Amino acid sequence: MKILTFAFVFILLFPPLGLTDELQEVDLLAKEKIGAMIEILQDKSLDKATRNAQVIALLAPIFDFPRMAQLSLGQKHWKQLSPEKRQEFSDLFIRRIQNSYLEKLDFYNDEEVQFKGTTQVKKRIHVLTHLVSGDGTIEVLYKLYKSRNGWKIYDVEILGVSIIQTYRSQLQNALKKGSIDDLLARFRADELESSGVEQ
Repeated sequence: MKILTFAFVFILLFPPLGLTDELQEVDLLAKEKIGAMIEILQDKSLDKATRNAQVIALLAPIFDFPRMAQLSLGQKHWKQLSPEKRQEFSDLFIRRIQNSYLEKLDFYNDEEVQFKGTTQVKKRIHVLTHLVSGDGTIEVLYKLYKSRNGWKIYDVEILGVSIIQTYRSQLQNALKKGSIDDLLARFRADELESSGVEQ
């Protein structure tokens, strides 16, 4: 279903509504980002490369991509990596998840985002939204934590399925069959293939 394929596009759109005065600034920032995201997607004058660059620039301050990389690999495997391998894995993973996101932008067709509530879960914040189109409704849950640089998204659930848990399962299966070097080589090969560079 197209709306399910496109749901990942809206992992940016979170509304920290109804929170304490301390987070009012985040509320205003979220509304600004939502408006900017929709404006980019609806601007048909933008070529694909320009649109993608603007989207990534918008995402970067809100998503903790390095943390998502570490959580996806898992603490056990992360601890076993040298600083150099950690950096390489993070760089490859971040580009991989960003490219996966950008590939889905073409599916945008004026879907509506409905905000259904914000809840405090220990020191985290969960924001529930619905992505609505003619094809139906998809539940999207955003998970945020407060970093030194403000609130950051570290995971998203689509129809109850965690993006981080999905990546972790895939990576664990890959590491059962090979080494971290094999995994990094596969990431590099996939990156070259997606860019159209012959190996």
